[in-house]
Amino acid sequence: MSASIEEKTHKYKKPTYKEIDGFRIPTAFSDDGYRSALAYIPRPDDLFLVTFPKCGTTWVQNLVALIFREGKPFTSGLEFFMHAPFLELTGAEGAEKMKRPGSVKIHLPFQKAPYSPEAKYIFIARNPKDCCVSHYHHTKNGFGYVFADGTFDDFFENFIKGEVGFGDYFETTLSWWEHRNDPNVLFITYEMLKKDTINTTLKIAGFIGPEYKEKLEKDPKMLQDVIHHSSFDFMNEYMKKHMNEMLTLPKEQIRNNPDIPSGLKAMLLSVPDDILEQNESPTSLVRKGIVGDWRNYFSASQSDRMDQKMKVKFAGTALLELWKGEI
Repeated sequence: MSASIEEKTHKYKKPTYKEIDGFRIPTAFSDDGYRSALAYIPRPDDLFLVTFPKCGTTWVQNLVALIFREGKPFTSGLEFFMHAPFLELTGAEGAEKMKRPGSVKIHLPFQKAPYSPEAKYIFIARNPKDCCVSHYHHTKNGFGYVFADGTFDDFFENFIKGEVGFGDYFETTLSWWEHRNDPNVLFITYEMLKKDTINTTLKIAGFIGPEYKEKLEKDPKMLQDVIHHSSFDFMNEYMKKHMNEMLTLPKEQIRNNPDIPSGLKAMLLSVPDDILEQNESPTSLVRKGIVGDWRNYFSASQSDRMDQKMKVKFAGTALLELWKGEI
């Protein structure tokens, strides 16, 4: 179904982003950090976790880290960022200083991603309707965006045109789908991980290295710890706590810490001292963690338009089959 006359003529609010070389990123990110991220040359032992925003990134970051850490959770936000740096935020320095084994998070389409056939890449796809809703909340409430007075209807119009943070959902998803059969790429879905967490976790562990899968299969307690400490209930409590503690670190402590990558340091130094008074949870990296929340937000017209967009953008691919019955 095409957009109505009202939808075409209504003036929708746009989130405020920084645009660098034609790509939209949060305003708190540095130009130099973003450009150095794209120029980073991967090491053979690099593991990249790739998503369009709000498609399960934090979940898989924690899950992978817990596989490496034998089920032991992070104790601080800084520890999390040192073991699982966000490359576009930290710049190449984040990967260079990363505690290994670790993983590097990126929100980039394949053609922009730092690529090496020797490195490994896990791409997590999520159905576009739930992604849109989750991205809306993150944009509206997250530090680094200006969209406090924007509505879901506003955000939907921007999302479907690819004019949101980190670009076009459809193009990013399709770009990695085309490489799903590469030996160094694992393509999974958020919904797959939600439906069968244990077996998908073991699949991820096996992709990282057979020794990790074997260790989890031999130690059911360790496997359970990995799943529990990456669960949404656990992350919702502790990730929020750790991130808020990181955002309120004394500025002098941040300046004098040589281990903090310069891009992350610049972002932390830009955080207002009263950030928690302005926003109780400025870094809500996890929200509900459910499938189907889009039904609480989409109108019938918006649902039809998203369906049509999928058919056009994913035409001729099995991507159209991934979320049958869920959208």
